[in-house]
Amino acid sequence: MKKIIELFSEKDTEKFAEKLALQLENGDVIALYGELGAGKTFFTQKLCSFLKVTENVSSPSYVLMNEYSGIMPIIHLDLYRLNSEDEVLELGLYDVIESGLTIIEWPKLAEKLLTKDVIRIYINYKNKHREAIIKTEKEILL
Repeated sequence: MKKIIELFSEKDTEKFAEKLALQLENGDVIALYGELGAGKTFFTQKLCSFLKVTENVSSPSYVLMNEYSGIMPIIHLDLYRLNSEDEVLELGLYDVIESGLTIIEWPKLAEKLLTKDVIRIYINYKNKHREAIIKTEKEILL
């Protein structure tokens, strides 16, 4: 499945996050792509709020991984500072994927380690707004 969603405002991003949140389950993996400032962390914050996370959701750029409790365990990874697949494996990627929902920002180094049903979301600048391109083998309705 490939779907493009135009995001003209933060409210549009919030609606997109809500629709996706309703369809997620334990074991799902979301890979978020986009330039610095594209809105990956903002999207994650909104998604987590719809998954009943009450903690502050922030980018794990320096700590590499944050864990949240909501209607399911959520692991939020940021692989921006890593240099190799081995470093991704040292984080325990396979262990965290099995424990709940996994959200990965800057997932390029993990690509070969992810299954085909990962939900890939590309957030891009387009003129004066953003677009989210969703690619996945998983059945989701948006």
